[in-house]
Amino acid sequence: MNKPVVIVGAGLSGLHAASLLAAQGIDCKVLEARDRLGGRVLSTSVPNRPDLGKFDLGPTWFWPQYEKAITNLVKERNIRTFEQYTKGSMLSERSPNMTPEKLVLPENAIQTSIRFSGGVQSLIDAVAETIPSDVVELETRVSAIRLDEEGSITVETARAGSRNEIPASAVILALPPRIAERHIAFSPSLAEKLITDLKSKSTWMAGQAKAVAIYDRPFWRDSELSGFATSWVGPLQEIHDASPETGSGALFGFFGMPAKTRQELGKDRVLQLVKDQFVRLFGPSADNAKAWLYKDWATDSETAVEEDLEPLRDFPSYGTPPQSGLWDKKIIFAGTETNSQYGGHLEGALISAEKAVAEINQLIK
Repeated sequence: MNKPVVIVGAGLSGLHAASLLAAQGIDCKVLEARDRLGGRVLSTSVPNRPDLGKFDLGPTWFWPQYEKAITNLVKERNIRTFEQYTKGSMLSERSPNMTPEKLVLPENAIQTSIRFSGGVQSLIDAVAETIPSDVVELETRVSAIRLDEEGSITVETARAGSRNEIPASAVILALPPRIAERHIAFSPSLAEKLITDLKSKSTWMAGQAKAVAIYDRPFWRDSELSGFATSWVGPLQEIHDASPETGSGALFGFFGMPAKTRQELGKDRVLQLVKDQFVRLFGPSADNAKAWLYKDWATDSETAVEEDLEPLRDFPSYGTPPQSGLWDKKIIFAGTETNSQYGGHLEGALISAEKAVAEINQLIK
């Protein structure tokens, strides 16, 4: 290939694809609209308190007993991990008028999940280290992709007010399908069947938010609580221990509160409701957080479109978008939403990248 493979998106899938291509000596270019690597992976520390640790505001876990691609990658790159803390009782909050119920789960009732010692960002960083430094361009938005009558592909980009055109041998779209359909103009247009499929794929986590309360220590463990709780009261419907491997303590939860309600209330009111819930569940010590972290993915324009604000009622139907027409073998889809078995997981992002690279290899032969 005398033109690079252009990868749109520097999340886990796009970076893994670039790493695999670079290892084979295939020229590639990664274009990312954000000013950082990782996409929906976001591990952050408290400003001015890095000693408290890093906390995931995006994906958090993987499951080595089922997910072989990520397990092998973690071993290859020697990335430090630890088991999610689950020792002790869980709490169940069924009604605002009832005291939360303490439940002792049977042994092995919760599947072992694994976390990254430096947050999932450590996985992103490890993959990025395998890619030549000039491959990735941040703050570079792909605005259009053109295919001429000779079959040549041109990718149009915008960066800091200037526009550029990049010739490509093929394009890997490693970003949420809805974002690709909404933000990129294709000429000629994509087939109607493909457009319908892209629109139908809900972006994983796009309607969600994460709130993390950080404490000096995981005080709930003194009461033989695991930090795991479920609630029919809210605003969080599922809560977990988010503490680092050692040192500080942290709790985080997933919202049952719809995205539109969160936006109407505003961040400060939402976090106050979460604090009140933590106090109901874990006692007055929960009121003594050293810091709070909050990320509402529904307000992230690189993640969510308006359709993603509606709460999911069923697990989305994920899988490879149908290829048809002039764009067949010209654009290749990657990203966790394009994997039918592990869609929504880090594993799905990795497998979809490996599938995309396999398709590139077929084009070369």
